[in-house]
Amino acid sequence: MTETVKFSKPQQELLTQKLQHYFARELNYDLGGFDAQFLLDFISQEFGYHFYNQGLLDAQAILSKKIDDIQDAIGQLEKFPKPNK
Repeated sequence: MTETVKFSKPQQELLTQKLQHYFARELNYDLGGFDAQFLLDFISQEFGYHFYNQGLLDAQAILSKKIDDIQDAIGQLEKFPKPNK
C-alpha cells in the first residue's frame, strides 16, 4: 500500500493525543505533538494496510454469514406438494 490512511484533522488530533497519553502513562515519556504526529504517520504507513485488510476480511465474513442466513430463510419458505394417499 503506497498511500497512508487519511484521517480528518479531529481524528489526527485525537489519535496523537492518545499516543501522547500512552507514552506518558506506560513509558513515562513526554512525547511532543510533532513527534506524536510523525509516529502516527509511521504507524499509518507501515501498519495501516494490515488493519484495513483485516477489516475487509471481517466484513466479508459477516456478509457471508448473512447470505447463508438469507439462503436458509428462503429455503424455509419452500413449498412442497402434499403426498398422494
